[in-house]
Amino acid sequence: MYKTILVLFLIFTAFAATDPWAKVKDLKTGQDLRIYKIGAKQPVLAKFDELTDSGLVVIIKNEQVGIDRDDIDRIDARPDKDSRVSKESRTTTELPGPVGPRPAGSSDVPGNSTSSSVSVGSKPDFENVYRRTAVTPEPAPKK
Repeated sequence: MYKTILVLFLIFTAFAATDPWAKVKDLKTGQDLRIYKIGAKQPVLAKFDELTDSGLVVIIKNEQVGIDRDDIDRIDARPDKDSRVSKESRTTTELPGPVGPRPAGSSDVPGNSTSSSVSVGSKPDFENVYRRTAVTPEPAPKK
């Protein structure tokens, strides 16, 4: 009896882990999406808004649009990175050394130099998040 329950539990766990829609649930609001609809030649570029059991709500050109899950063939998402901008500041201190005779009353004061730079990187590539699985039709009952 316990073995049967354990086997059933493992089967249900395996089905839950392979649910392709589960990755879509992990998306964050505002993430860039590329949505391929069934039969469409070009993908829809949008920003993720929210997810429902029956579909996806996205923002296309500042307009909220719902897309039914049955119409979606594939979803690619751009990874959510913190920032493409990196800032770097560098400060160096130069200690005075023997350069020659010093005038009377001068002091040895270290010199400081500071430099800053900002660089903007490119956006990361899209990664596949969801792909429609092939649905096999159930065989007709035999007569």
